[in-house]
Amino acid sequence: MVDLLLKNVRISDNKPLMNVAIQGNKIKQISPCPIDEPTKKIINGDGHVLIPGLVESHIHLDKALISNRVHNQSGTLKEAIEVTAKAKPMFTREDIYKRAKAALEMEISHGVTSMRTHAEFSPETGFDGFKTILQLKDEYKDMIDIQIVAFPQDGIFKLPGMTEMMDQAMQMGADVVGGIPYVDPSPKQHIDFIFQLAKKYDKDIDFHQDFFDDADNITIDYIARKTIEEGMQGRVSVGHETALAALPPEQLQPIIELMHEAQINVMSLPETDLHLGGRNDAYNVRRCVTPVRKLRDGGVNVSLSTNNIRNPFTPYGNGDIMQVGFLAIPVSHLGGLSDLPTVLDMLTYNPAKALRLTNYGINESDRADLVLLDTKKKNDAVIDIPERLFIIKNGRVTVKTEKKVLLYRDSQETISAK
Repeated sequence: MVDLLLKNVRISDNKPLMNVAIQGNKIKQISPCPIDEPTKKIINGDGHVLIPGLVESHIHLDKALISNRVHNQSGTLKEAIEVTAKAKPMFTREDIYKRAKAALEMEISHGVTSMRTHAEFSPETGFDGFKTILQLKDEYKDMIDIQIVAFPQDGIFKLPGMTEMMDQAMQMGADVVGGIPYVDPSPKQHIDFIFQLAKKYDKDIDFHQDFFDDADNITIDYIARKTIEEGMQGRVSVGHETALAALPPEQLQPIIELMHEAQINVMSLPETDLHLGGRNDAYNVRRCVTPVRKLRDGGVNVSLSTNNIRNPFTPYGNGDIMQVGFLAIPVSHLGGLSDLPTVLDMLTYNPAKALRLTNYGINESDRADLVLLDTKKKNDAVIDIPERLFIIKNGRVTVKTEKKVLLYRDSQETISAK
């Protein structure tokens, strides 16, 4: 018995339409020929593109949707951190839950089936926000897989008791050890502690890294060497990494080669980095986005992600990661004939690799986390920013989108807004 059959879907622009049979939470069969088995539910794809579930590799659910109460007038990273820090003590657990849930549902409705979210705590605010994200992870486990990063936004060694809280967060259920070296007095001490904690609990690492307009104080080379020394290749990720864009080619290339050797994963966050970067440039303002093309061409695994939704770091967004991919095309010069097809991978396969998701993709025996898009050419899947017609998680339809567009020309009838 087939639980769900997707008929006539486009998996590749160079291959015929396929039929995809799902049994339980796995893809049972993929064939261009009709699948003649008893079927509980059929979705006629009608040539629409089928992709694996979108992967949100870097987001802060606990700080989402506060731009109506916390403002960053200068648009700088410094002010974003300052005004958010002042507001955080006023975040109640109920408030965090309401906002994080709304942001999470935005992401789910746009086709995200796996996510890595950073969750904060500190001696001043306690674990309320962190516990709330743990609660949401459990409540929405049938719709999305969530990895939680124990994230010390305000530093570790400059806050008394924070080293103990980091350890406690791992015991409470954090999936990943998070770090932000540039906010502590000694970035290398911060990095060493994160690696030590990750080794203790056998967890992956995710750094907010080198979030600068200039490259004077970068530590990515130290992290890459540390990754190799500790045997953690493929298990270390860095978000932002904007300072690399300020390096001349002769200095950048050796670092890219080192990152490739260490199998460092890079999460580029163009919405945030464009908004906050280059604020002190009087003219010819820099983009301040990590060099996606150069990293990609150097064999580094690069993903595109959201970071924040409507807060002082990113005062816009609706949880649609496809819009992040669309933005990255002009920002990172990814519109070329051979470049454009790589962008969708930065929203799917690349972040899945970074998060080390198993059985991910569209192959027989893969987990049935799938999205049917309202476009009929895979190469246009990002530039169309298409509706997500059906979202399937673990073989079950979790979201269905119905949209009807009517064009009126010279019509005299009264049109209701309902």
